[in-house]
Amino acid sequence: MFLDIVLMAFFIDRIFGEFSFIKHPVIFMGDFISWFEKKFYQNSILRGSILTVSLLIFVFAITSILEALITNHILLAIIASTGIASRMLYDSVYGVMYSTNTREAISMLVSRDTKDMTLNDVNKACIETYAENLSDGVVAPLFYLLFFGISGLFIYKAVNTLDSMVGYRNEKYEKFGKFSAILDDVLNYIPAKITAFLIAIFFWDYKAFIDSFKYGKLHDSPNAGYPIAAMASVLDIKLGGPTSYFGKVKDKPYFGDGNETISRNNVLKAISLRNRFDLLMLLIVAVGVII
Repeated sequence: MFLDIVLMAFFIDRIFGEFSFIKHPVIFMGDFISWFEKKFYQNSILRGSILTVSLLIFVFAITSILEALITNHILLAIIASTGIASRMLYDSVYGVMYSTNTREAISMLVSRDTKDMTLNDVNKACIETYAENLSDGVVAPLFYLLFFGISGLFIYKAVNTLDSMVGYRNEKYEKFGKFSAILDDVLNYIPAKITAFLIAIFFWDYKAFIDSFKYGKLHDSPNAGYPIAAMASVLDIKLGGPTSYFGKVKDKPYFGDGNETISRNNVLKAISLRNRFDLLMLLIVAVGVII
């Protein structure tokens, strides 16, 4: 396992966030996906599978070369930190809370319609976004880095980027993005449950883990509902429900059985989980030093 790299990468991201002076690896992946789509798009499962496999081969080749050439774990941790989004996620949600235009601010984080959002809707969107992306942007990257190193981390990020760009259930991408969407579901299956478990543990609320399975399976995604349901439980609120996307209201299921009124304090309590995550990592470091 790569525990030392995981710990260093986590705290590098926690302290410095994204490095603005270099092009983010996900942007390179996005450029490749856009280029392939422009040149070879055809709404077929085969063509989408070729895109997915070709990107994964490319990412695996690059990361394998890096791992072979770079033996310094600090340098590897710096590289790995670019695949972790803990600080960016926290800062983004926190920024919405103190924005002078919360609707505009939240529109940068979600795909739902924001023009007619109430403050309650904004707060709900913040919490759902934080919970879901805690899995996709923090726990899952750390999980794959821990067990599979730099290559595992960035292969996960490649699949996640593919899903975010072509994994839609619409006329254009239904078949083209199907393979990458299924692969993303598979790779997030374990991290989503781990995230729900961590939310329950960090807030000392065993009921949250139970509720994550009770309500999580109701989500369209086989994974996203688990951390969202766990977060709803620890905050004693109700998430989900009817949500507008591209001018059409989608009747999403509810997650949790708490209050429907969601305040700024609920959002701040949700993102305070970051500090508890920090303490867990520090504890692991302390145990490692003692041992």
